[in-house]
Amino acid sequence: MDHDERARALHEALRGKISITPKRTIESRDDLSFVYTPGVGCISRDIAKDVTLANVYTTKGSMVAIVSDGSAVLGLGDIGPTAALPVMEGKSVLFKRFADVDAVPLCLDVHTADQLIAHIRALEPTFGGINLEDIKAPICFEVERALQDIGIPVFHDDQHGTAIVAYAGLLNALKVMNRLDQPQRIVINGAGAAGHAIATMIAEHAGKDADAIRVENIIVCDSRGALYKGRESMTVYKNELAEITNIDTISGSLGEVIRDATIFIGVSVGGMLTTDMVQTMSSEPIIFALANPDPEIMPDEAHAGGAGIVATGRSDFPNQVNNVVAFPGIFKAAFTYGYKQITDDMKYCAALGLARLIDEPTPTNILPDIFEHDTAAAIVDALDPKSLH
Repeated sequence: MDHDERARALHEALRGKISITPKRTIESRDDLSFVYTPGVGCISRDIAKDVTLANVYTTKGSMVAIVSDGSAVLGLGDIGPTAALPVMEGKSVLFKRFADVDAVPLCLDVHTADQLIAHIRALEPTFGGINLEDIKAPICFEVERALQDIGIPVFHDDQHGTAIVAYAGLLNALKVMNRLDQPQRIVINGAGAAGHAIATMIAEHAGKDADAIRVENIIVCDSRGALYKGRESMTVYKNELAEITNIDTISGSLGEVIRDATIFIGVSVGGMLTTDMVQTMSSEPIIFALANPDPEIMPDEAHAGGAGIVATGRSDFPNQVNNVVAFPGIFKAAFTYGYKQITDDMKYCAALGLARLIDEPTPTNILPDIFEHDTAAAIVDALDPKSLH
C-alpha cells in the first residue's frame, strides 16, 4: 500500500481528524444543571452586562478559527472550500498537539475580499483568534489588513508563519557560514503571500541588532522578473515591495539578477532554479527552495552547483522550513498575554526565539525539530511583553 492509499484509508477510518471533547463530564442531573440549564442563565446574563467575561467563562479566550476559502492550498491551488477541509482539520490537530490550543476549521464558500472580511468579522463573538489559511494573493493581504481592528489576533500563516520560520533558519544558516555580520545579496523568487512577508521582515529589521540579517540588497522576482520602482503593471502590494527592495532598480529575469547573490529564497513553483544558476551565485550560497511538493531546486542539484546550505519545505530532506514550528506558539502566546494583534515586532521576536533553540546549528540542522523542541514554549517566552523590543 503506497502513501496515498494509506492516507485515504486513515481518513476514511477516522471520518475526520478532530472531535469535540467536553471538559466536564455530565453524569447526573446536578451536573446538567450547572453545565446547561439553569446554570448557564447567570453566565449569559453576566456576559450580556460585560462581554469581556466571555474570555473567563467560555472558550472564546482560547479558541482559534482556521479560516480558508480554499483558493490557494499549498501544492494544490484553487480547489475550493470543501476540498480544503482536510487540510484545515490537519491544522487543527497541529494546534492541539504542539501548543494545546483548540482550533476549529471554517471553510467558507465566499469568493471576494469583502465577503471574507464580513464573514470573518462576524466570527469575533465566538473566537479568540483567527488563523487565515490558503487564501490567494492579493485577496489575502486585503483581508488580513482589514481585520486588524476586530479586537482579536488575525494572523495569515502563509505570510507570516513562513516568514518567521524562514528568518529563523536564515539566521542560523548565516551563523554556520560565519556570515551573520556580512551584508547579504538576497534574491526572493515569488512575490505572493510568503515572498511579500519574508522580504518585508528582512528589509524592516536589516541590521537593527546583533541578531538581524545585514543586507546589501534584496531583489524580489515574480513571473516577469525583478520588481523595481516604476515597473509597469504591478499590484499595489508589489509596488510596496519595490519601495523597500531593489535599491539599484535592477531589471531582468531570475537567471540574470541571481548572479553574485549570497542567498536565494524560493516561494514560487518547482524547477525555477537550476544548478547552472546556482553556480553564478557567490561562493557557497544559502538556498531556501521552499515550493511544495516540488522545490525550486532539489538539494542534490543545489549542492552540485556549490550551495553551502540548502533548506526545503519537505520533511524528507534536512532543514525543513515548516510553519508548524511557529503558528501554534504564536497563538499560545497571544492567549497567554492577552494580545489583540500580532505585531511585526512580535513576529521578529518569535523568529529570534526559534533560532535560539538550536544551540549549535550545523549545515543540516538550522531549525528546531517540532518533536525534539518545545517550540510553542520558546515563542511564548520570546513574546513575553518584557522581552519585546
